[in-house]
Amino acid sequence: MELYRSKSYFIRGYLSENFETSFYTVWNDRVTLQLSNMKQEYLKTNQALWDAKTPVHLKSEMYDMEAFLAGKNTLDKIELEGVGDVKGKSILHLQCHFGQDSLSWQRLGAQVTGVDFSGKAIEKAQEINKELELSAEFVQSDIYALPENLKGKFDIVFTSYGTITWLPDLDKWAKVIRHFLKPGGFFYIAEFHPSWYAFDFDTKLPAYNYFNSGEPYIETEEGTYADNNAQINKKEYFWTHSLAETSMALLNAGLVLEEFKEFDYSPWNCFPNLTQRAEREFVFDAYGVSIPHVYSLKMRG
Repeated sequence: MELYRSKSYFIRGYLSENFETSFYTVWNDRVTLQLSNMKQEYLKTNQALWDAKTPVHLKSEMYDMEAFLAGKNTLDKIELEGVGDVKGKSILHLQCHFGQDSLSWQRLGAQVTGVDFSGKAIEKAQEINKELELSAEFVQSDIYALPENLKGKFDIVFTSYGTITWLPDLDKWAKVIRHFLKPGGFFYIAEFHPSWYAFDFDTKLPAYNYFNSGEPYIETEEGTYADNNAQINKKEYFWTHSLAETSMALLNAGLVLEEFKEFDYSPWNCFPNLTQRAEREFVFDAYGVSIPHVYSLKMRG
């Protein structure tokens, strides 16, 4: 019986092992295909959303194109102080929209390359760059595909305000940042705080996870943060990212933390129920307590 059982076990084990190998090969192929399809779906959907937002934002009071074209610098004191003097520096600006901040850095003496996945935004950025007779460059690309679409290294990689929520994988994002940094260069991000992002600003109640579940939120956006009455009604995919997830992705990519700051205000009046307390300082004070609205990280390559 032992021999029979052993032999039978061997046969069952052999068949099971080969079945499982085949099963997992097929399953992994399907998962890979599903993830690829999901990537194409969220990119296509979010690109369509930002293509629709671009012409609305160009006409909005918030972006104030007339003042910008007349010389206004759109950068806030948070990033101006955090990044410092950029004269003679090369900057890679990730998720630059239609380039106001990119061109503001260019006006301050940097040589800037702006990147965004929206074709409409990049097209407009190039037009404004030409109109202002500046020498910035603009590239249309998904951030994850950027190493395939852009050559060179930069003194500074920069991104700000409402950018990483559109990205599902921060480990891959951080590796792209590391790829483009010159030795000794630094990455700087000023971003809305994930604890602040957890709120539904209409109801004034927490509504979103602080931690990334791995699954996107899928919502339909009506209007846009720069014009609530805009005729936009489009689906969007977005993710939440904790401070630990964001900072560890960058640390694991080989960057070294140089500075971390938190701010109790937003420089943008881009959510409902914010109160202005000073010039370019807007606060969500529904509960009468001080909470972080924005954080910044400066990390050296």
